[in-house]
Amino acid sequence: MNAIKKLGMLVLLMAAPAMAIASGAGVHLDTAPVNLKDQASLQRGAKLFTSRCLACHSANYMRYNRLTDIGMTEEQIKKELELPEDVKIGSTMQAAMDSNSAKLAYGVAPPDLSVIARSRSPDWLYTYMRSFYVDASRTSGWNNTTFPSVGMPFVLADLQGEQALEVEQHEGHDVKKLILKTPGSMQPAEYDAAVGDLTNYLVFMSEPSKLVRQQIGWIVLAFLSVLLMLVYALKKEIWKDIH
Repeated sequence: MNAIKKLGMLVLLMAAPAMAIASGAGVHLDTAPVNLKDQASLQRGAKLFTSRCLACHSANYMRYNRLTDIGMTEEQIKKELELPEDVKIGSTMQAAMDSNSAKLAYGVAPPDLSVIARSRSPDWLYTYMRSFYVDASRTSGWNNTTFPSVGMPFVLADLQGEQALEVEQHEGHDVKKLILKTPGSMQPAEYDAAVGDLTNYLVFMSEPSKLVRQQIGWIVLAFLSVLLMLVYALKKEIWKDIH
């Protein structure tokens, strides 16, 4: 009985961080439109990632040539992602700004984004990148309802525009709403689609071999199914005269 109790406590302790993340923030997360089979979306997301995110963030576990897995040729990778001459196609994705300079500028070194979709979840990323609002009290001038007091400036502001945070009272509770005050170069639906593409790419980058692994899995299952039928037919042939 003591062993069972100890096992139960261990399970609860292991689950505690996940429960804290799920319930602590109390933030509604929108569903990210993730579709790893949509190569056009993945390619658009890759372009947005390399043009905006790589300025400060790195992806040290991702190489540019892995983008061939989403239908891009090496020539497209070099041209459409505007790779500098000294960056090789087999290089990992390094940030343009070094971590020390970024830490001085933002107060914290920007995290590597290689597996951010696995550590944060696609829904969290999709909601986060649509939840920035103007906050004059912050050094960067920006804040975020999904990640309050975030140090990151809003690098997609020219696309979405400037949102303002409004707090309304409903049945004795504060309800926060983001209102678009100054439009960006994209319409709201267009911006949401672009963030969806970026989230889709971040999910792909966190596990580039996922689709290949799933395809191999189905091939193995099909092979085992055929093998089972052959073994069963062989068993019947061997035992038919015995019965």
